[in-house]
Amino acid sequence: MRFQDTPELAEWRQTVRDFVDTNWRIAGTKDEDDPGFEAPADEGRTTAWLDKLGARGWLAPAWPKKYGGADMSVLEQFVLSQELHEAGAPVSRQMLNLVGPTIMLHGTEEQKAEHLPPMLRGEVAWCQGFSEPGSGSDLASLQTRAVRDGDDYVINGQKIWTSGAHRADWMFVLTRTDPDAPKHRGISYLLLNMKSPGVTVRPLINMANGHVFNEVFFEDVRVPVRNRIGDENRGWYVGTTTLDFERSNIARAIAARKNVVRMANYVRQRASAGDPVSPSYRLEVADRAVETGICELLSFVVVSIQARGGVPNMEASMCKMYGSELSQRIASTKMHLAGMYGQERKPRGLQEEHNINAAMEYMQVVPATIAAGTSEIQRNIIATRGLGLPRG
Repeated sequence: MRFQDTPELAEWRQTVRDFVDTNWRIAGTKDEDDPGFEAPADEGRTTAWLDKLGARGWLAPAWPKKYGGADMSVLEQFVLSQELHEAGAPVSRQMLNLVGPTIMLHGTEEQKAEHLPPMLRGEVAWCQGFSEPGSGSDLASLQTRAVRDGDDYVINGQKIWTSGAHRADWMFVLTRTDPDAPKHRGISYLLLNMKSPGVTVRPLINMANGHVFNEVFFEDVRVPVRNRIGDENRGWYVGTTTLDFERSNIARAIAARKNVVRMANYVRQRASAGDPVSPSYRLEVADRAVETGICELLSFVVVSIQARGGVPNMEASMCKMYGSELSQRIASTKMHLAGMYGQERKPRGLQEEHNINAAMEYMQVVPATIAAGTSEIQRNIIATRGLGLPRG
């Protein structure tokens, strides 16, 4: 594992920085040099920026050029991701980095040609249909059925906690196609048009009054067999590829470090104003700083495996579990720093200046250790696949 760029990667990093400085950063913003600063964005600016990335193949940099990528190496892609996240710039369209690599690895040439280009252009939005009311942590126990009927599958069942389903055009969904097979072996991975008759989406409003999640119902929904990714009844193994990509990224580590930088600046300014926080809370900030360094190291482990041609599995689970639990510890520390004001949904004074939005962040990170696989599941994967321990 290398921590320093080769001369070629250093040159590439500078190319990315120059592009970001020219096309994303806001000149003259007083906090521009603050590592915790992120330039504000609106929908129009974000769309224009993503279009520029797409034109260069940088939305899916490791994909072949014929599918809209840039044929980059894993390490070039990692450097690009680092620099974009450091700048607080958008890096991808919704779900592109989940379903896109899965179609790239397991899809047919026809499926790649049909779905990948519009995905890169932002012409379609995707959502993930995995969790069910009775199948969350034990995802392989899912019961949504897909019954073969000629050239179609007929789907009946329900999914829950479906992020962005109310805006999605397509869903990548795991369904049970052989109810008599062992639970991991009777599942198929399908691409479902959300405008199909029989699909119903209902909102789930979270405690921060945000509409991110939904429950989705399927009643005799027909999906062409040609929309299956991989072999019938082998969809679990296709799905785990999606999960591995979902759990292996540098974004969470960089976001955590920026959060800690903002907290440290807030603590310093309070001390300068004669209102220091308690020593125990200052130590908490220091602990979070150390932990963000560990989070970044875990990301380096994952990208090192990818650079050698491997697919991170147990290591991706370590990265996901540690990062999601760290996000909750950071939110807790913010609540401690804010004191009684942490109960307010809108920050004030120095908290607003340093973006210490304690209450909203504390509520928003509650599902972090549930989404994309619970911490309990991640620990099971680490124990069995990493440490060789027997299944309990």
